[in-house]
Amino acid sequence: MIRRMGLAVAAALALMGAGIASAQQGGSFAPRMIVNDRAITNFEVEQRIRFLRLLGNPPQIEKLAMDGLIDDRLRMAEAKRLGVSVSPEQLQAGMEEFASRANLDAEQFIAAIAQGGVEAETFRDFVESGIAWREVVRARFGPRAQVTEAEIDRALAITSPRAAAAGVQVLLSEIVLRADTPEFRAEAERLVRELRASIRNEADFAAAARQYSVSRSRGEGGRMGWLPLGNLPPALAGQVLTLRPGQVSEPIELENAIALFQLRALREGGAATPEAVSVEYARFLIPGGSLADAMRVSARVDTCDDLYGVAKGLPEDRLLREVLPVAQVPQNVAMELARLDEGEVSYGLSTPQMAVVLMLCARTPDLGDGEVDREAVRRQLVNQRLGGYAESYLAELKADAIIREP
Repeated sequence: MIRRMGLAVAAALALMGAGIASAQQGGSFAPRMIVNDRAITNFEVEQRIRFLRLLGNPPQIEKLAMDGLIDDRLRMAEAKRLGVSVSPEQLQAGMEEFASRANLDAEQFIAAIAQGGVEAETFRDFVESGIAWREVVRARFGPRAQVTEAEIDRALAITSPRAAAAGVQVLLSEIVLRADTPEFRAEAERLVRELRASIRNEADFAAAARQYSVSRSRGEGGRMGWLPLGNLPPALAGQVLTLRPGQVSEPIELENAIALFQLRALREGGAATPEAVSVEYARFLIPGGSLADAMRVSARVDTCDDLYGVAKGLPEDRLLREVLPVAQVPQNVAMELARLDEGEVSYGLSTPQMAVVLMLCARTPDLGDGEVDREAVRRQLVNQRLGGYAESYLAELKADAIIREP
C-alpha cells in the first residue's frame, strides 16, 4: 500500500506545476483569501491541492481546495464560538479512522503523504475540522433531531410489503462515484460531503451528476425513471422514502462505489409487484468485450436459461447465476436489477476491462411481516435529519460571512 501511494505521490508531483506556482505568488504565507478577518494563506491552498491530488486528483481541484478551506474556517470559527473543542484522543482516533481507509495507520499515512509534500499539520487540520463540525451539529441540533415512535412507524409503513403491494413508486436521480481503490474511496467520501452541502435543488444535482457521476445516467443528469418500491435495495428504500422531494440521501455504499440519490417524486396507487424477498439473476462476462459484444449476446437470449447456450464451451466463470435474499445482493447489482423486469438485461456493470450482461431471472415475492430493527431505523432518521441541519447551518454561516480576496 505504501508503495502504491508512493507511485500516486510521484504522479501527483508531476501534475502540480501551474496550480502551485500561482498559489505561491506573493509568498507562501501571504493571504490568498480572507474569511471573517481570518486569512487563508497561499501555503494552505498549496497544501490542500497537494492533499486532494493524492486522494484522487478531482476536477476543478483549485476551486475545491479553496471552497474546502473556506468551509473549514467557518466550521472551526463556529466551534470556537460555541466552546466546542477536539481532544487529542478524538483527533488521533479520527486520523486513525481516515488512514484505515487506505489500509494504513495514522503514522504510515502521514509518512506516505509526506512523500507528496503534504505536511502532517495539513492532515490534522483537515480531520480536526470534520470532528469539530460533527460535535457542533450534534450539540446544536441533537435535541431537534430526535425521532418519535410515530415517525419510525411511518418510515416502516411506507417501506413495508403492504406499501409495495399498494403500488408505491419513486422517481430518483443518482450520482455514483468511483471508489474501487483506497485513493478513489477517500476522494469519493470527501466529494459526497461537499455535494450534499452544496446541492440545493434538482438543477444542482443534475449538474453534479453530469460532472462527477460514473453511472450510465450521467448524460441525463442522473435522472432515473419511475421505480417500484419493492424493486429497490432495502438500504436505499429505507433512506429515500424518508426524504422530501428535492432532498438528497445519505451516502449509499455500493460495490466499489459510493452513491447519492435525490428523491424527485413519490406516488401511490395502481397495481404493483409485491416486495421481493429473494431475487434470481445471471451475469454473463465478456473479458475485454465492448458494449456491442454485450448487445450481440443479449440479442440471442430471451430468458436466463438461454444464456447457457451462449456459454456452452466457455470457462464456467463466464456465466454466473445466483439466487440471493434481496438484502444480500451487492448494492451495485441491486440497483441495476431494480430497473429490470424478468427477462430484461442491463449493461450497467460493464467496465473497460469486462463487458457484463446482467439479466433478471425472477423475483420471489412475500407479503408476510418480518422482524424490523426499530433502532436501526431511528439511527438512520436521526443521521439524515442531522445531515440536513448541518447543510443548512453551513449555508447560513457562509451567507453571513465576509469572504474576500486581500
